[in-house]
Amino acid sequence: MKSGSALLQEIDALQLEPGSLAFWWLGQLGYVLKIRDTIFYLDPFLAPGRFRNVPPLLDPAEITHADWVFGSHDHGDHIDPYSTPRIAQASPQARFICSQVAARHVRELGVPEERIVAMDDGMQVQEGDLTITAIPAAHELLSRDPDLGYPFLGLVIEMDGLCVYHSGDTCRYEGQVPRLSQWKLDVAFLPINGRDAERLARNCIGNMTYQETVDLAGELEPRLTVPGHYEMFSNNSENPQLFADYMSLKYPHLAFWIGEHGTAVIVPPR
Repeated sequence: MKSGSALLQEIDALQLEPGSLAFWWLGQLGYVLKIRDTIFYLDPFLAPGRFRNVPPLLDPAEITHADWVFGSHDHGDHIDPYSTPRIAQASPQARFICSQVAARHVRELGVPEERIVAMDDGMQVQEGDLTITAIPAAHELLSRDPDLGYPFLGLVIEMDGLCVYHSGDTCRYEGQVPRLSQWKLDVAFLPINGRDAERLARNCIGNMTYQETVDLAGELEPRLTVPGHYEMFSNNSENPQLFADYMSLKYPHLAFWIGEHGTAVIVPPR
């Protein structure tokens, strides 16, 4: 596992062949994704604190290479109030993708208006061969603001012939699979921590269970499924081996990755 300057240097130095990508798990549902020379930070949660089971791998003030930063929804472990302004200052070229609902908070965190890309269902960003599409997420419920749209989002990132889905925090919902089936996914980042009455009673809003995540992967058939959101908080966790066992038995033809934080994972060309 790498962290700090060693991890940042590895991200910068890694040269990828055309049609391949790399990612590094930061914890929770946070990842660094690199395609060609473009670097995405997806739900980076880097705030220090004793509440964490895994210490932050990076100091956000040292992240100078971010091109895109995605905050799937306005919870502190996804749009991190500590990390967001520090990455914005250290990476002045970075743009910040969030829902239209969360955009106000991102502005309040000090990100300039012109660097915020506020999205809703079906909206796209296109730049060269990069296309980013917003997909609704159902964080316990498929909520929707009547004026601003869905507060919880996932993203589909297409670039260099590759397609990556970061679901954000979500449960399964009607229409999710048909919507996502239009893409041939190379990687899917999906939560497995689940939900129950005890957690909801303390306002800990839930996600797919590991079984539901396995079945979503079984329907979408990404080349690689990456479960997350199971290890950071003791009161909102899951055993990833349960996911691994169920996936291996039910969909033995599908690949998945469970590994260490800060480890480079390279997905080769199709």
